[in-house]
Amino acid sequence: MSGRSKREPRGSTRGKRESESRGSSGRVKRERDREREPEAASSRGSPVRVKREVEPASAREAPASVVPFVRVKREREVDEDSEPEREVRAKNGRVDSEDRRSRHCPYLDTINRSVLDFDFEKLCSISLSHINAYACLVCGKYFQGRGLKSHAYIHSVQFSHHVFLNLHTLKFYYNYKNIKRPPGDIMFLLVQRFGELMRKLWNPRNFKAHVSPHEMLQAVVLCSKKTFQITKQGDGVDFLSWFLNALHSALGGTKKKKKTIVTDVFQGSMRIFTKKLPHPDLPAEEKEQLLHNDEYQETMVESTFMYLTLDLPTAPLYKDEKEQLIIPQVPLFNILAKFNGITEKEYKTYKENFLKRFQLTKLPPYLIFCIKRFTKNNFFVEKNPTIVNFPITNVDLREYLSEEVQAVHKNTTYDLIANIVHDGKPSEGSYRIHVLHHGTGKWYELQDLQVTDILPQMITLSEAYIQIWKRRDNDETNQQGA
Repeated sequence: MSGRSKREPRGSTRGKRESESRGSSGRVKRERDREREPEAASSRGSPVRVKREVEPASAREAPASVVPFVRVKREREVDEDSEPEREVRAKNGRVDSEDRRSRHCPYLDTINRSVLDFDFEKLCSISLSHINAYACLVCGKYFQGRGLKSHAYIHSVQFSHHVFLNLHTLKFYYNYKNIKRPPGDIMFLLVQRFGELMRKLWNPRNFKAHVSPHEMLQAVVLCSKKTFQITKQGDGVDFLSWFLNALHSALGGTKKKKKTIVTDVFQGSMRIFTKKLPHPDLPAEEKEQLLHNDEYQETMVESTFMYLTLDLPTAPLYKDEKEQLIIPQVPLFNILAKFNGITEKEYKTYKENFLKRFQLTKLPPYLIFCIKRFTKNNFFVEKNPTIVNFPITNVDLREYLSEEVQAVHKNTTYDLIANIVHDGKPSEGSYRIHVLHHGTGKWYELQDLQVTDILPQMITLSEAYIQIWKRRDNDETNQQGA
């Protein structure tokens, strides 16, 4: 028993040595096979599989550093990515960059396997194009392209989905954390929410009879940096100006060159003639001398507009015989005379005074009038209660265009389609909206959740603040029934 116990460790030690020698000879054998394969391929003209042979005992002593790592075209075997081979790659400085990138991807945990379904047609969900299509591995949707202006990139930046699969090459891609958002990407949320709200409003298959604009309002608060809030009432003209310009910039538009659907619908152009005036305290002789200088000559500038601001006459300060304030009335064409190219108005600044006159050169398909009712001073905001008398249809603006432009514009007649009214005090008032229903030709009044019918004659008696007019087409007839 004692002798047998001594022999067992000796046999086990011999077995360990034999296994180690086989392992080392197998490593060296594989390395020598890779060295022989390029030589055999170059001699025969095509890559071949080299049969592995038993190495002599002397090969066990050959150092591994002498064997270079060469990648050849051959059939992959199971042990290709074994640990010894990876060690040889690291020693020779040939670690694959793709492997290093994949191991350091910080977004692998965002892949949602439950939403992935590759049985759909490989088309972009936005452009419906099958060229260069990628699958988002976070939400399962398909998008086109990887460029800065592609749908896949916009989706990645907007929703923070960073892992994509090329549906053609089946390669995986991800975006880095330090991606800088180009201008307008943050504001694109406003475009998306506004588009969703419009589609819900005009969808004939809506499940509910009402639509909540809560997501749209949240986007307004976020994109305006809390300038406009849900819990606080703001000015209608300020919001309209910001909203139109925000949509235009978010869609990729610029001030001069690049246009969008916003500018195609609402943007017009005008000529602004400006003349500098001498200081009123100067003597008359000195004023005449200054008027001959080039600085005081009239200049002309072409400018675009999204809406036209109409100035109201000053409201009366005193009460009438019955001790009641007189509510003045003014026709719409009187305040439109500001844009006939003849009427001049003085504009005062802190240091200088100017005379300006305006003349329209282009009329948009939809024209917006903003009636200036509020004036601010150092103490409070005043409201002008003047009522503007205006027709609902057949407002021709041809006389406000220059002569050379009148021949180009065939259609200059507008019909009212929306009227926004401000009631009450400047800071505590409320808004009402009058909207035309084109299908029936009827007018409706909207105030919060209340919708009632209204006669067209009652619209002109309100304190209009913002008006939207639609230009008539060539063969369009009036079907309003007013």
